[in-house]
Amino acid sequence: MFLFEDLWSLPRLFSESLNLQSLRESFTSSSCDRTESEQCRDESAAMVLKFVAVASILVAGFGGVSIPLVGKSRRFLRPDGDVFAAAKAFAAGVILATGFVHMLRDSWDALREPCLGTHSRAWAKFPFTGFFAMVSALFTLLVDFLATEYYERREARGRVERGKVVDYDEGCDEALLETGIVEVKDLGRGGRHSHSHDGDDVESSVRHVVVSQVLELGIVSHSMIIGLSLGVSQSPCTMKPLIVALSFHQFFEGFALGGCISQAQFKTLSATIMSCFFALTTPLGVAIGASVASIFNPYSPVALITEGILDALSAGILVYMALVDLIAADFLSKKMRCNFRFQIICYCLLFLGAGLMSSLAIWA
Repeated sequence: MFLFEDLWSLPRLFSESLNLQSLRESFTSSSCDRTESEQCRDESAAMVLKFVAVASILVAGFGGVSIPLVGKSRRFLRPDGDVFAAAKAFAAGVILATGFVHMLRDSWDALREPCLGTHSRAWAKFPFTGFFAMVSALFTLLVDFLATEYYERREARGRVERGKVVDYDEGCDEALLETGIVEVKDLGRGGRHSHSHDGDDVESSVRHVVVSQVLELGIVSHSMIIGLSLGVSQSPCTMKPLIVALSFHQFFEGFALGGCISQAQFKTLSATIMSCFFALTTPLGVAIGASVASIFNPYSPVALITEGILDALSAGILVYMALVDLIAADFLSKKMRCNFRFQIICYCLLFLGAGLMSSLAIWA
């Protein structure tokens, strides 16, 4: 009974928090302000480190996302090359560890903070971190499916308008035939002809478009949270290892995202916008955090609840994308399965990326 009573009080907490005055007071309240007790507190040194963080993370982000885009014209960094696939496996391990080890842990800590006060019991009674991550992963699956369907139908319409025969495949493509979008070519024996090679290329292109956009959504959402957390910190001892960890993880997340953008074959303008949006998000979060550090209390109930929920939602997106659209898509491909030596190398790099990113949790 106590669990249901506590859970029932959660909507009331949110409704109270939505009141503008109480929202401002909740974000700036010092009733549970731990910043004064932080070790190594030095606001001037922290501000210098924030400028260092912005520069370091910006360079790492742009460097990581640019390498696949600029290098796609180079033989050794082409999206269909072995070097690119091996580096992408390492980056996938980094993203997987970010979701499991960093984001889920941060969400768990935020939603079980004693600073939640009278509401801490409600948040501690139910595993909200896992619940929100699960909901996020399922929602990402739905978005993944719907977006793929949308782009495939749009591609089918475009091919018809260009006078090309659209692939026919039993089962799933029946829906396209019923819409009148596609055209089927008869071979004279009652059979239907399928250009499987062209169809595979179209499907692969569509998947890369969807994966790049959903992956960017997951990365950008948690990058802003991380940037804000770093920006409001006034402890150089906390910030130094965090800057190194963020730069490392920003570089390899950028590499994975840049690879997906490159494989999706976006126009130059679209690819540039997506790359800049990714690279600027964390530094922007640091700048916003630094500007409100004097009035913002990261230990207020609303701040903790918001951080906890967003961290869990971001973790669900990253875990889904890493496992389904990066690891499974590459490691179960014919190219990987037909080359045992290359498969072993990629597995080692996958585990290495996940292990290194997980070990950073010791310091940040």
